[in-house]
Amino acid sequence: MTPHFDDLETRNAETRRQAQLAGVKAQIARITGSGVSWLAGGTVDSLDDLSRLPVLRKSDLVRMQADAPPFGGIPVQNVSHVFQSPGPIYEPGGNTRDWWRFGRFLHACGIGANDTVQNCFAYHLTPAGTMFENGAGAVGARIIPAGTGQTDQQVQAAAALGATAYAGTPDYLKVILDRADALGVPLSITKAAVSGGALFPQLRQAYADRGITCMQCYATADLGLIAYEAAPDDGMIVDENVIVEIVTPGTGDPVPAGEVGEVVVTTLNPDYPLIRFATGDLSAVLPGPSRTGRTNMRIKGWMGRADQTTKIKGMFVRPEQVAALVKATGADRARIIADRQGDADTMAVQIEGLDLDAEAASKAVVDILKLRGDVTIHGPDTLPRDGLVIEDRRSYDT
Repeated sequence: MTPHFDDLETRNAETRRQAQLAGVKAQIARITGSGVSWLAGGTVDSLDDLSRLPVLRKSDLVRMQADAPPFGGIPVQNVSHVFQSPGPIYEPGGNTRDWWRFGRFLHACGIGANDTVQNCFAYHLTPAGTMFENGAGAVGARIIPAGTGQTDQQVQAAAALGATAYAGTPDYLKVILDRADALGVPLSITKAAVSGGALFPQLRQAYADRGITCMQCYATADLGLIAYEAAPDDGMIVDENVIVEIVTPGTGDPVPAGEVGEVVVTTLNPDYPLIRFATGDLSAVLPGPSRTGRTNMRIKGWMGRADQTTKIKGMFVRPEQVAALVKATGADRARIIADRQGDADTMAVQIEGLDLDAEAASKAVVDILKLRGDVTIHGPDTLPRDGLVIEDRRSYDT
């Protein structure tokens, strides 16, 4: 098997940026030409201009799709499948070669034409099973459409059909392997492509001890593949057909390189154009290229949820309100800390910046959050860079 899926993975930075810029302009033209209002008037002359465009959130999609079913007026083409996620949100899918781009990930896992993949992702309403099946077709692998559950049948199928690779959640492979051991059935699985849950180091090592190489990817139903592992402990490499930004939660403002923030993705898939789609997940950019020779941006993978909406004293406090507080006070950043004193909620507001007016900041807190709290002013670069704008320290265990 060749080391890389295609030449796109080893492009130099300028070639990639020019191709991405052309792709973004084409996507914007598709969207604005359809009359979808959320991107009205949006233009870019460079990739840096992306940050001036609005962020599209799942809640926006729910509203848009309710107003203009099924896809909110977004120009969609070449659709062979329609899926449903909570919200509800409806996602289109296609059956052309590598429509969700999972072939790139499976290739990085070493899966190819000589492999039979036991696909243990769900096929009903959710697109995960179809995503991996479509990707397997792109690398020439055979698929056992196993779906979820029925572990004894999974073991029987894997043994009888000679499965050499597994696709599914990280922990379910162990369930299959343990059941095979209990039944005395030898399996031939040596590769695993996982997603949809945490791949803990001890679990990866347990698979390695069995001779199974396990890699994970980061993907969503709306966007397809976002980033993938090509080697353990090397971060996740961003897919070649998306642009990833890491922004302050509640805003569309990019964070400095290396800081934790919300993952916002622009897809270059012409069949379902999404510009600056907020995933609601936290991650951070890793410096330098992958040791595998792939040259695209790397991220740390999933680091928590960006939607930190919290109820304090009976009122919801949202990241968007924290962003409004930063703007109103002229601060660099702010952090809300929810805690408890006895049986009562408390709220502390930390505001970072130079020459800030504490009295004006306290007034802005009341005006924007509709709550009173202990406001403290902090110098530049003193608040944590962990992606949290609302920190909930309350424990309900005692």
